[in-house]
Amino acid sequence: MVLATPVTAMAQDGPTMGWSSWNTYGVNINEALIKRQTDAMIQKGLKGAGYDHINIDDGYFGGRNKTTGQLLIHPTRFPNGLKGLVDYIHKKGLKAGIYSDAGRNTCGSMFNGDAIGKGVGLYEHDQQDADFFFKELGFDFIKVDFCGGSYYHNEDHLVLDEQQRYTAIAQAIRNTGRNDVRMNACRWAYPGTWIDGQAFSWRTTGDINCSWESVRDIIKENLYLSAYCSRGHYNDMDMLEVGRTLSAEEDKTHFAMWCIMSSPLLIGCDLTTINSTALSLLKNKELIALNQDPLCLQAYVAGFQNGCYIVVKDVETLHGTKRAFAVFNPTDQAQRVAVSFSDLDLGGEVELRDVLQKKALGSFADSYEVSVPRHGTRIYVAAAAARLERTRYEAEAGYNSVYQEIKNNQSEKTATYETNNACSGGYKAGWLGSREQNDLQWRDVYSHEGGEYRLTIGYLCGENRNIAVSVNGQRVQTLSCNSGGWDKVGRKSLTIHLQPGQNTIRLSNATAWMPDIDYIDVVRTVPAAVVQPKAVSTSEARSKAYDVKGHNATETYGRGVVVVNGRKILQ
Repeated sequence: MVLATPVTAMAQDGPTMGWSSWNTYGVNINEALIKRQTDAMIQKGLKGAGYDHINIDDGYFGGRNKTTGQLLIHPTRFPNGLKGLVDYIHKKGLKAGIYSDAGRNTCGSMFNGDAIGKGVGLYEHDQQDADFFFKELGFDFIKVDFCGGSYYHNEDHLVLDEQQRYTAIAQAIRNTGRNDVRMNACRWAYPGTWIDGQAFSWRTTGDINCSWESVRDIIKENLYLSAYCSRGHYNDMDMLEVGRTLSAEEDKTHFAMWCIMSSPLLIGCDLTTINSTALSLLKNKELIALNQDPLCLQAYVAGFQNGCYIVVKDVETLHGTKRAFAVFNPTDQAQRVAVSFSDLDLGGEVELRDVLQKKALGSFADSYEVSVPRHGTRIYVAAAAARLERTRYEAEAGYNSVYQEIKNNQSEKTATYETNNACSGGYKAGWLGSREQNDLQWRDVYSHEGGEYRLTIGYLCGENRNIAVSVNGQRVQTLSCNSGGWDKVGRKSLTIHLQPGQNTIRLSNATAWMPDIDYIDVVRTVPAAVVQPKAVSTSEARSKAYDVKGHNATETYGRGVVVVNGRKILQ
């Protein structure tokens, strides 16, 4: 078996790639600067690597016409207006992006002293500005901030509802007749599951800054949001600080984790002076291929070891034998991590390719041990002889139907994801239940052939609470749970039936709070005939048999040990 490099073709609906003016320049932008960055995008080979957006952030505003309300452009920074600049960008084969705010005032007018930016937000001008941006000027992307809609970020203390504002803005864009405009909702936290129907991407964290602490914390905050990413709907971890003042190792972690977690890739440094190491990293086509993979998946947490997170996702083929995984070390010391391939749902010999080094590492059995430096990440593509059925589903990879991070979760009765050292992946889902929609779902529980499975729920609960278990929309059983403490994991098991292919397992309680959830395990109930050990001539003898679909990968070892689908079932 040959391990090919990842596909480099860009997914049409993949995360946005390009350059944005804000990180380096703030409001201090002008026409000549934007043209220089546009030219550098091409000259440095970044366009050829897939970067295709030039995004003008805050700082171009010139107020509004007091009579018509027409948006004006800054008279000295952009004396020729924006139409010629958009045409310049388009003629270079790139797309043009613009910025606004859901309220009256922009962030720059409040925090950067750019007083001319007051009153230029979209509020009360949604359709007028949408027509101007997308019909008259021809922009292809818009970042919509929320300083003007959040009372503590604007001097008139305007209080706006996020869902109403972003829904209205999205509708105004649709009214222009343009169906190719990408809107990024910048509310500095996950807005809510409603955002899927309105925006192409949305910020999930506060603003990034060029420090390790900022990059580290953004990654950790995004680890539990994989269920909220899908084709054309991406969790935005903010613009890239690569090529500025982070160390080379921190730059690698920054870019690699943005790639495997399918965040938009918007370069924030000065492209005209970017150093060669950072440029080479940003042009790594194998990393970019993981970001733009046609499956459009965000990697989920598959393990937590020595303070390091192991994240994994399918690439190229859903439930296939090729997966990408990363080992992320947020600690201040180097760590050794042994990655078990069975934890990645891969069986048999596994060929590894180091994506950062763009180098094949060879074949490995059972596991791979790696030393990860402080603040470092190692990232791989693995091609295995067989794909095993996933058995462990962490709570932080689950989907809450009403999840949001803006309003008080207890008053809204919406779930939280919280760190907890007692939990297998380092996180738990809490504040579940008390209404039907405040559930926890795993919507891609895959079974090759269907049949009976043993479902085990790992939960935390210091009092008696109930969980209603449903499979594929059918109520199976209600479990009474009490683990004896909120930092103690208890377990409840029951038998369920899965259909071939994708299944949904749902935990809920319509009337009262549920226990916190650590994980679920879903293990096939193996027929007795399958587990009979074969006679072997030596204690070290080992044979392997994988069917062509990887359905029942069986390994027989000496001393009566049989492993089916990568799991030891008899000794």
